[in-house]
Amino acid sequence: MTEVARGTTALVWGVAATLAFAALRAVVAIGGHEPLPIDHWWNELMGALTSDVWLVVAWVPAIVGGTIVMIAIGALLIVWLLWRRRRWDAATLAIAMVAVVAIGATMAAVIGRTRPEDSLAESVATSFPSGHTAVATTVVVVLGLIFRRWYVWMLGTIWVLTMMWSRTYLHAHWLSDVVAGMLEGVAVATVVWACVSLWRSRRAARATTEPSHEDSSRESPIERSAT
Repeated sequence: MTEVARGTTALVWGVAATLAFAALRAVVAIGGHEPLPIDHWWNELMGALTSDVWLVVAWVPAIVGGTIVMIAIGALLIVWLLWRRRRWDAATLAIAMVAVVAIGATMAAVIGRTRPEDSLAESVATSFPSGHTAVATTVVVVLGLIFRRWYVWMLGTIWVLTMMWSRTYLHAHWLSDVVAGMLEGVAVATVVWACVSLWRSRRAARATTEPSHEDSSRESPIERSAT
């Protein structure tokens, strides 16, 4: 599959995720930003399964996926990609992370959805969408698109699902919040990657055609008349 084809496919996935996010956002808005029936069911299920051991486990992705730690991890990944002379991939990851945080934080503040009352983590009314899940998904999808390895996708999927479970197990988010965060992450990552990929392809195409134009312009009058 060519880069243009991969970029187009990623863009289609991005549009689909955006539409799914918009639909979920509409459902939540119609309900007055109150928890959906499935949110109540899942929150009660997590409460019934609460144990000290699993609480410790749940805090691991919650801490690792926090703002400060994720900025540090993102910076290390970007530096590593630059060290490997993959500046376009580094730029893609940087743009995607900045975009997903900016979009998600703004929406969460504007929507102002209340978190579960029994939250063991944050209590600020910025529940929808889940920022932890959105950032985790963004990083996973970008890395998956960059390296194109099945194990990257497998480990990444496990990480995202673990993050979604963690945020609801700690009652920091409703189920619909983490689903929205996942959709936001997929949308941002695929759209940013597709745009950068298509831009790279166009630059490469122009670079291959420019030398031929320069060579033809350097031909002497005798050579031109001979042709």
